[in-house]
Parts: sequence; structure tokens; C-alpha cells
Amino acid sequence: MSNRPEITISSLDSIRLFKLIESLPTKKMVGISELEEELARANIVEPTEVPPTIVTMNSTVKFTVESSRDEFMMTLVYPKDLDLSGDKISILAPVGSALLGLSQGDEIEWPKPGGGLIKIKIKEIFYQPERAGEYNR
Repeated sequence: MSNRPEITISSLDSIRLFKLIESLPTKKMVGISELEEELARANIVEPTEVPPTIVTMNSTVKFTVESSRDEFMMTLVYPKDLDLSGDKISILAPVGSALLGLSQGDEIEWPKPGGGLIKIKIKEIFYQPERAGEYNR
């Protein structure tokens, strides 16, 4: 896999995500090891110090998938906040965990379930809780 861009995660997101992983019935779910690796390599900062161009939990982000050139605008959420609206993506979904901590303009290659890689590019962050002053969402 190519080099992954630097990522930044708030300390609150980091704590909540590690607790989420620990609560899962099995750590053998697809994508969990990749999410753990991302958390381990992330720059962890206080929520008040998160740059406004970083994808954090509950951020609404526009991104493209290179192979299909499809563009999506979705909100990155915890599994408990997922609904049938189609405009949210779980952090446990492969694309969801790939988005976390990236900055506007970043690209990343991420493993797909069943093999292969998917390349994602962050186009714009429409909403970020920290930028909006919402530090404990």
C-alpha cells in the first residue's frame, strides 16, 4: 500500500473509538485492524486544537472514489448514529475509517472488503463539530 497521509484526531474521538473497538463482540470484523492502526499512528490533539480542515467524527465531508469518479457527501458517524437516510457512513465501514483524520485535499488508498484497494480523495469539509465550537458532541 502507498504511504498514507498524516492524520490528526481529537483526543475525545480517540478515546471513544478505542472504547467502541473494545466493546465489539469480535475484533475480527472487516476493517477493525485498519482502524486500530490508524488510531495508533494518528496525531492526537485536544478538540479545541483540531484544524478546521480535518475530518473528525460527525463531520460532513464531500469525497470522491477515484475508480468510479463517484462523488459523495456523507457524515462520518458512530455505528449507533447510523440510520437509513443514506447520508451517513459508519466509522466501522472501510470508507468511513479511511476518512477519519484526513485533511481537505488528502488522498488515501484503503483496503476493500474482499481484496484490492480503493482510493479516496477529500474534496471539502462542509461541517466539522470542532470548527462549530461543539467539542463534546
